[in-house]
Amino acid sequence: MNADPVWLVLAALALVGLAGLLAGGEAALSRLSRGRVEELVRAGRPGATRLREVLADPARYLNLLTLLRVACEVAATVTVTRLLLDVLASSWQALLLAGLVMVVVSYVVVGVAPRTLGRQHADRVGIVVSAFVLPLARVLGPIPALLIVVGNALTPGKGFPEGPFATEAELRELVDLAQESRVIEPAEREMIHSVFELGDTIVREVMVPRTDMVFVERGKTLRQAMSLALRSGFSRIPVVGEGEDDVVGVAYLKDLARRSYEHRDAEASERVESVMRPATFVPESKPVTDLLREMQAANVHMAIVVDEYGGTAGLVTIEDVLEEIVGEITDEYDEDRQPAEHLPDGSVRVSARLNVAELDEMFDVDLDDEDVDTVGGLLAKALGKVPIPGASVELAGLRLTAEAGQGRRNRVVTVLVHRVNGRGSHTDQPSGGEHADA
Repeated sequence: MNADPVWLVLAALALVGLAGLLAGGEAALSRLSRGRVEELVRAGRPGATRLREVLADPARYLNLLTLLRVACEVAATVTVTRLLLDVLASSWQALLLAGLVMVVVSYVVVGVAPRTLGRQHADRVGIVVSAFVLPLARVLGPIPALLIVVGNALTPGKGFPEGPFATEAELRELVDLAQESRVIEPAEREMIHSVFELGDTIVREVMVPRTDMVFVERGKTLRQAMSLALRSGFSRIPVVGEGEDDVVGVAYLKDLARRSYEHRDAEASERVESVMRPATFVPESKPVTDLLREMQAANVHMAIVVDEYGGTAGLVTIEDVLEEIVGEITDEYDEDRQPAEHLPDGSVRVSARLNVAELDEMFDVDLDDEDVDTVGGLLAKALGKVPIPGASVELAGLRLTAEAGQGRRNRVVTVLVHRVNGRGSHTDQPSGGEHADA
């Protein structure tokens, strides 16, 4: 028995129209931000409260809209196929024509036009869609989530718990489009992309490595600890016990200064361990986003990073995490330096990254070392510790002196080199390093 063609046409048109509305709703919800919706709520826009509820859990409602859109498209295709089977004598002609018609209709009427309107009028479309998607979500309940579970089970590898329909890639594309439309600046685009990448970053990638850390022994006096803090430029210094893997606390310059000011005699008599604070330890494999939330909640600015064997791998600060978003943080004292600068007194200021072979050629000496390649590495090896400003050592008739550091981490970036009388190696003891000296 043939169905009434009029009702089949009307049903197909209704299903395609509903699929288009659902597609526009997907585009609108993906486009809207919670800040914009809050503005609509404060302005008293009708339906804005419902829209805010939808955006509180966007993945749930986007998945529901996708399910309903796919159901409408499939139902419309079946309806058109049934209509053409009744009209055309040949079955294969009816199936072929139905497929071609629905491909064009789905692409234009569902894929292009509604999504464009959804992006252009996100507020209005979002409010309209939220009016019926909220009650539908209550009726259908967990069905979309169950279908996602089934889809993930059939997908090779690890799936997405909230479904693949609202992806990070789509958000990145929106940011790129915003920059191309000059809604945001290129620097802002880079910063937003850095925020996305932060979710895939672990502590090991942002930490200050152990070789660049400055330590102070727990038995040093407050005066020695303050001297190390002032020379190194760090306001927080890890306190170690038996070795660098035995971090027992953190010494704060503020605490050292307060104790020394309140009790003058304490400066020379009291030990660092009397004022140190407990250290926070984190594994090097910890996601940076989790670390940032924990540090904010605990009001901690620095944490000691430990490796899989429990040893000290480095340290990480909130500033290290922020640098992953905004880039390197420097100060007003930073400046670009040449690899080598000849001074009037005959000495040469060289970059700590200058190759040792170039220094050899410059002074006609032989400092070649198989273990290190740079002047900074050579200085660190000779000292046996991380050089800080003022640290000095004599090698092959040259005196290497670390100069003031640069940047937030206060790394030594230049070394002052000049000849001395006589030739030797390690004729002087280092005047500074990664540990406090008496």
